[in-house]
Amino acid sequence: MLGQNLKREIDQIAKDKGIDANEIIAALEEAMVQAAHKRHGADREFEGRFNDDLGEVEIFEFREVVEDVSDETTQVAIETARREYDPDAEIGDEIGVKLDTTGFGRILAQTAKQVIIQRIRDAERDNTFDEYSDRKGEIVNGIVRRFEKGSLIIDLGRAEAVLPPKEQVPRENYRPGDRVRAYVQNVTKATKGPQIMLSRASLEMLTKLFEQEVPEIYEKIVTIESAAREPGGRSKIAVSSRDSDVDPVGACVGMKGSRVQAVVQELRGERIDIVPWSPDAARYVCSALSPAQVSKVIIDEATQAMDVIVPDDQLSLAIGRRGQNVRLAVQLTGWKVDIKSETKMKEVARWLAEAVSVVEGCGEPEAELLLQQGVTSLEDLAECNDELLLQLPGIDESNIPAIKQQAAELVVRRDEEEEKARLEAEAEEERLREEAARAAAEGADSAESAEDGDGETATADTPSE
Repeated sequence: MLGQNLKREIDQIAKDKGIDANEIIAALEEAMVQAAHKRHGADREFEGRFNDDLGEVEIFEFREVVEDVSDETTQVAIETARREYDPDAEIGDEIGVKLDTTGFGRILAQTAKQVIIQRIRDAERDNTFDEYSDRKGEIVNGIVRRFEKGSLIIDLGRAEAVLPPKEQVPRENYRPGDRVRAYVQNVTKATKGPQIMLSRASLEMLTKLFEQEVPEIYEKIVTIESAAREPGGRSKIAVSSRDSDVDPVGACVGMKGSRVQAVVQELRGERIDIVPWSPDAARYVCSALSPAQVSKVIIDEATQAMDVIVPDDQLSLAIGRRGQNVRLAVQLTGWKVDIKSETKMKEVARWLAEAVSVVEGCGEPEAELLLQQGVTSLEDLAECNDELLLQLPGIDESNIPAIKQQAAELVVRRDEEEEKARLEAEAEEERLREEAARAAAEGADSAESAEDGDGETATADTPSE
């Protein structure tokens, strides 16, 4: 490699590998120094320098300038130093003496090859790390190459990335050769090269897809204020617009649903609810519970909790399958949400009215006022602040103990009635099961009798034949 074409070779390798030529030159210099150490000893001090004019790497050994030389390998006489190397040399200086490298031969070739290969690999890894660390937080495209302990190894072109099991979407299956898009979650350096961690289950994957599909989000006209996701099942995003002429929900949905459908298709059928964000907590929560309709909202600002009353026929819709809808609404809004049906609230109002009825003239109107103040159970009434009860018309301090006592007694009575109703329901269910079992047994007996009758007829006919 030492010769007039060395610089041309360096430039060609740098171009092919996409790395800086200075990295290759540094590798050559290091290789020459290592070869010098192997030939002359590791305790001697050498330095490699690339001579651009000669097209070769020169090795210099540093020697101390002395009056009388006692060790020719580490010292040089001052007269020799001034005559051959530096006219201004002084005793105690370090002079670099060029080393003859013509005898390095095979040692240099092997060492240079190992060092250069390693340095090129290191440079390629650094370049890859720099490239993908800049792409952290973006969505990349790749091809599934293989599986390792449940993780997918994704070929990104110049590097391989890992999609671990916890970042995969349930019920998504891939085979080698399948194309996949994923969110770059993290990029770290490792001994084998940069470690690129991908995700398809993260919340950022959802928001980035919308950013790609909706120009208004990319241009910051529409903002995703909050998002909640259960990967592979359902997601909700709350959006707002800084331009009153731009409908944030409509912008995300697109013409005939084209934009949101593109995201749904990429997430393989995951349902996505897009709701308008609002600074009004009650309105925001009502939107978050969509598609369910809300009748009334009772807010407790102190505990960031909200009782949401819905029509009886909307209760299951508001809660969602296995509580999914209300769970996502809680994640989206940050409020604690308790869903109650209108029938349940009427029952609560009846109990509250009975509790305050110990005070003459009090009843349903006072119970309604208590509900509006966030008292939504007999337990709340029994433990509420006296100031709250004093706000009700017709109630003074002398009435408060009686109301709380009545509420506590009604809690016991209500629990007894509910337990009785539960036991009656279980008994009725058991009775129906027994009837069904009895009917099934009778049906089986009838069928067996019919089969026996058919057998007897056949037996009687046999001799006549």
